[in-house]
Amino acid sequence: MSLGAAEDDSGTEIHLPADIDWEMLDKSKFFFLGAGLFSGVSGMLYPIVVLKTRKQVLVKDMPCIKLGFSILKHEGFRGFYKGFGTSLMGTIPARALYMGALEMTKSNVGFVTVKMGFSEAKAAAIANAAAGLSAAMAAQLVWTPIDVVSQRLMVQGANSAHPSTLSAFRYNGGIDAFRKIIQTDGVCGLYRGFGISILTYAPSNAVWWAAYSMAHRAVWGGIGCYCLKKEGNGGGVGFTPDSKAVVAVQGLSAAMASGFSAVVTMPLDTIKTRLQVLDGEGSNGKPSIVQTIKNLVKEGGLSACYRGLGPRWASMSMSATTMITTYEFLKRLSTKNQDCHAMG
Repeated sequence: MSLGAAEDDSGTEIHLPADIDWEMLDKSKFFFLGAGLFSGVSGMLYPIVVLKTRKQVLVKDMPCIKLGFSILKHEGFRGFYKGFGTSLMGTIPARALYMGALEMTKSNVGFVTVKMGFSEAKAAAIANAAAGLSAAMAAQLVWTPIDVVSQRLMVQGANSAHPSTLSAFRYNGGIDAFRKIIQTDGVCGLYRGFGISILTYAPSNAVWWAAYSMAHRAVWGGIGCYCLKKEGNGGGVGFTPDSKAVVAVQGLSAAMASGFSAVVTMPLDTIKTRLQVLDGEGSNGKPSIVQTIKNLVKEGGLSACYRGLGPRWASMSMSATTMITTYEFLKRLSTKNQDCHAMG
């Protein structure tokens, strides 16, 4: 995700604000402000995550609108925020790990790839992919237990849910769920689906960050071609976008990358959710990946693996658009010398 000066083949130079790397950041401000900003983003998007999770554990699929009205009717508005306290508790340390690993990897890999002779575009894509991969793996150490607990709270008491969601325990909040899961399954119960979480989120993040880097560059290239055509064919043309244009391109690039990533990784996400939530998917009540896939195919064919794609696509697009614009804003707020990185 380079925000340095970009130049397309037509000779139109687009002067973007300088990229801010790890060494330029005030770390305490970066993590403190990041916790607050991303907690707010999580709160806005949480209802869509609940819808996605509920759809993934249904025996028979249901349209999102109908499912939303059903939650509202039987559980009220609070039904859309089941498990949110637990999720929020994990968001802060998970985001801190994610952002730290992301920036350090991107900075170091970007430096190495440029030294190896890669072009700026290829170096940026490689650095972003590597950063997304390492960030996802680091965050899952915290996020998997939070995911297990919050998703169980999300589906607790849901109408038309899979029978296996009817646990022998009634969870009275996140702390009670943590305690009962450890009593029943040990610490391993909190890391149910950890392997497939890594297989889901690590490639998804790598794909997303690489796709974002390429989409970002492609969109600015298209704008450069438009500016050149508008100015005529004589000589090179310089263009310095304002802050609104920069944010708009970041948001569009994030949405494009999210759509691609959601489609590629959706089956893995559905399997992961079922492994973490359902207790009777495998033999002797022990969940397994193979049995989970067999049950999904039996219930609705291959399309069952894509249940919740709409909400996940919407959630990923809105989350990524909000995240990337918030993230860039956060980095500029957290620079050690903000005068050097003011928006053009």
